[in-house]
Amino acid sequence: EPSPQRYFSSLEAGRASLAYFSHSGSPGAQPFLEQIESSAEALQDYGISVVKVNCPKEDVSRYCGKENALRKAYLFRGHMLIREFPTDALFDVDSIVASVLFALLFNEVKYIETLTDLQNIEQVLKGKSNMVFAYVPATGTAEHRAVMEAAFVYGTVHQFVLTTEAALLKATGSDDPDVSSAWLLFCHCQKATDPAQPCRRTPLGQPLTLLNIHRHLKLMGAPLVTEVAEDPEKVSTVHLQLGLPLVFILSQKETYEADRRTAEFVAWKLLGKAGVALLARDLVDLNVLHRSNVALKTPDEGMPIQYLVLEDTDEVITLVEDKNKVKQIQEEEEEEEEDEAEKENNNQDIQDDQVVEAVSRDKKRELPLEQILVLTEENFHSSLSSAARTVVLFYASWEAVSLAVLRSYTEVADRLKGTPGVLFSLVNCWDWPGICSQENVTQFPTIRIYKEGKQSVLYDGMWGTEEMSSFIMLSRVSCPLKLATMDEAEGYLRGEFPSELSPYTHTSLLGVFSTATSEARKAFEEAGNILSGHVRMGMYLEDDSMALSQKYSVSPPALLLAQSRAQSVEGITLAKQSTQDLVQMIRHELLDIFPEITVQNLPQYLQLRKPFLILFSAGDISQMENKEEMLKVAKGRAQKTFVASWLNLKKTPVGHGILRTYFATMPSLPVLLWVNLHAGGQVFKFPSEQSITEVNILSWLEKLRAGLETPSSTLSEEDWKPPLPAYDFLQMMDTAMPELPLHNAHPPGNTPAQPLAEIPERDTATQEEPSQDTAAEKVGIPGRDLRGTAPRLAARDKQGKRHSEL
Repeated sequence: EPSPQRYFSSLEAGRASLAYFSHSGSPGAQPFLEQIESSAEALQDYGISVVKVNCPKEDVSRYCGKENALRKAYLFRGHMLIREFPTDALFDVDSIVASVLFALLFNEVKYIETLTDLQNIEQVLKGKSNMVFAYVPATGTAEHRAVMEAAFVYGTVHQFVLTTEAALLKATGSDDPDVSSAWLLFCHCQKATDPAQPCRRTPLGQPLTLLNIHRHLKLMGAPLVTEVAEDPEKVSTVHLQLGLPLVFILSQKETYEADRRTAEFVAWKLLGKAGVALLARDLVDLNVLHRSNVALKTPDEGMPIQYLVLEDTDEVITLVEDKNKVKQIQEEEEEEEEDEAEKENNNQDIQDDQVVEAVSRDKKRELPLEQILVLTEENFHSSLSSAARTVVLFYASWEAVSLAVLRSYTEVADRLKGTPGVLFSLVNCWDWPGICSQENVTQFPTIRIYKEGKQSVLYDGMWGTEEMSSFIMLSRVSCPLKLATMDEAEGYLRGEFPSELSPYTHTSLLGVFSTATSEARKAFEEAGNILSGHVRMGMYLEDDSMALSQKYSVSPPALLLAQSRAQSVEGITLAKQSTQDLVQMIRHELLDIFPEITVQNLPQYLQLRKPFLILFSAGDISQMENKEEMLKVAKGRAQKTFVASWLNLKKTPVGHGILRTYFATMPSLPVLLWVNLHAGGQVFKFPSEQSITEVNILSWLEKLRAGLETPSSTLSEEDWKPPLPAYDFLQMMDTAMPELPLHNAHPPGNTPAQPLAEIPERDTATQEEPSQDTAAEKVGIPGRDLRGTAPRLAARDKQGKRHSEL
């Protein structure tokens, strides 16, 4: 509350101040002084000071003269007067803040009165900047203040436009405008490319408060569509952070462009109401129905993502706008699934089998077979000799596991397309039983890799894409690979040689031999032939092999194991061993000291026929305190008598079922168990009151050996067998058609190349297909209509009849 002289002398250049010149003894000014004093804190946030100037009685200057007393307030920037405000226009804090900011932002916030003014501003902004257009019934209101405060923050990013003309509401697209309510539009002029088209407009569907405007502008600044290639549970966008749902459009590589257009269309419709993301299901392992095309993630913590099947974009929009719609759709889907399940139960041709169910569910989806050659009796042998290595999938087109593996096989062929010297092919044994008999294929599916059409390697690993790709790439390289120089040997241990295997992180095994160790070298070479495709094996036999072995403190014959690209190399001296001893030793050395048990690697550890000391964890063990203690136990002397391991229930959810088998109620995690599957099937639980340390574990194991602990449960001695006996389909075919012996008439390896050459319908794979009835009549064998054609999952409907006929 300075004097006029002190006030004007304290003004700083560029700094705004709102001044009210007051005379002492002016009781009528008290209500206004209370309001202007209340606004001081709000204006201070914007660098504006509020000053009450005490005018002496004798001062009759411009600002302290009697005619101006109690009637005006003045806004200065430095010494420059910006605006005079009648005090009756500054009736509360909102009107004071709104009026002062409006005056200071005169050049940033354009006030308009006509539609032509709005259109002119849009034309100037197109392709350059976006516009925030606000209507307020009157200036000085709380809504006017909110718009001005937002303009103070965002005015350099967007063009703000203000009007109080109600006629402009109808002109901007509102059919029945409520002129008593404030209104705000975000105009997307920056993306407007057509001069003749108006800018897209997104209204703020909430009351005009500063928080709501800020929230709206944050949403408008977010990407229209977010592309996602990770688990949707981990995705977080500005929409979820601001309390709005996120809609996922599930996409796949073949329909990416169309899915992208759909996502953009939906995103414009839901702008400000929900976020939209394009989820590439090709890149994410989603455990959901393949027909699901939309997912909804709500901001509510702990709520699972809803995967839905929707018919059109209108349903997606309704999904967000009507919260009850999600529940309704889910109920309808559950009813559909129940109906389908009832139909399947009534179908005698479909077994109660998960693989059959999965194939049946995807039966209308065609497989991309562009990278795969379909083999027939006519081109089988010539195709094998046309490439350095030919991968052949022997399958049966009616059999569910074959069709499931065929899907993985197409993914492998697509991933490895362009690999020099590798040809991908397939043989339908239902159409060409002569080939399969000749190649001694006795089970479906079977994969073999032929080297220049002659010797073949049988694939006996898991049917996943990763496992098959790795096997094929490894089998391209000689096993063992003979290394000629010291540099090659060192590069081999580092995983850099040969270059085609560098992307694959396998343990490198290098056999080092001298000229005097021919017997061990021969056994090593034979072991390599057995392990081809499964192991990365090299062999170094040169004059300086002694120098290489001495570097790793071993003497020839020796085996060097390089883990993690030669970060650690272990040397093992080879005694005179047989080929089988070497194979067993190599397989054992490749096993991890403290493995994570998964569906894929469990058979390897079961073959050891040792008890399991297994830690069940709810997540990655690297984040657990007891990892180091378990590692100490695994590396100790006692480890040779059992398998110390762990299982991540998050990664391998089948572990939940295992624990439910072991215990009546689900134990708290982590839980440490001793399970002897090969002798008695007893399950012992480590005491939950003890901490998992090396000392406690070893002490507990001693009590187990002494018989001082009571098992938590004992597993059944019942053998794990298939629910039904296996069918010998070739035998059944022989019985049904004795005049056409396909299998038993010839011992393995002596079957004629063309046992059915007399049948005219078996000419070529490209021959026009006869109808199902005609083919069955001519050939006399059911289901021959699809022989030699590219298999489709949709064909399974017709092929189901073969079960009953056989």
